[in-house]
Amino acid sequence: MPTPRNQRPTVGIVGFGAFGQLMARALRGHATLRAHDPDAARAPAAARHGVALASLAAVAGSPVVVVAVPVAGLEAAVAAVAPHLRPGTLVLDVGSVKVGPAAILRGGLPAHVDIVATHPLFGPESARGGLVGHRIAVCPVRGRRAPAVAAFLRRRLGLEVILTTPEEHDREAAVVQGLTHLVARVLAGMEPLPRRMTTRSFDHLVAAMDLVRNDAPEVFDAIARANPYAAAVRRRFIDGLAELDRALVTPAAVAEAPGPGERVA
Repeated sequence: MPTPRNQRPTVGIVGFGAFGQLMARALRGHATLRAHDPDAARAPAAARHGVALASLAAVAGSPVVVVAVPVAGLEAAVAAVAPHLRPGTLVLDVGSVKVGPAAILRGGLPAHVDIVATHPLFGPESARGGLVGHRIAVCPVRGRRAPAVAAFLRRRLGLEVILTTPEEHDREAAVVQGLTHLVARVLAGMEPLPRRMTTRSFDHLVAAMDLVRNDAPEVFDAIARANPYAAAVRRRFIDGLAELDRALVTPAAVAEAPGPGERVA
């Protein structure tokens, strides 16, 4: 996170689930970390990452605060964090959609804090080998610190930064994430899938499914429901499948199909 030269920033992480823990691994060499999670069962995970769980007030008092909760819980988290934020604090989120969360952050946080909405375009599974080369979307919401955030993510963490708006993000994510998770869900419902006599293209398809199959249900719900453009993209895809299915049942194929009681040679 952006900070004066030669000074380690203090970053507060609100929510220490799978993504909060991924953030801790990535940031512990660059910042002093504080974390808060209402689930006491996450204390051992925090200890493994060298982070002690602290009170919400202590964590929200950090100069940089990252709200790492599911999109469905963002509004409640923002309401809880807001009273403890100091003037000049930089607040970020990491949700997989941006239009709704940006509005929640803008409306729920005090005017004296800066806001940058982000979406890491990776998860604990895909970033298992490290963050370098992965992409992250950065959306300025309030204040002028988005370029400094982008510079930190690019130079210190090796991420490819995409500066965008919440609306542009959600339009593209509705296709990129929406279709990936939709196809993965359908394929998972068709298991067991062939694993022996396969093609390279099918292997890639299954690998893509495996990357998202262990995502928390809240992630799929946010991608499929909270993105305002997801329903239209999903409908277009399903309509395209239906049209292709109709085209495959040609009149010739129907005419050649055996009728009731006819024997098939």
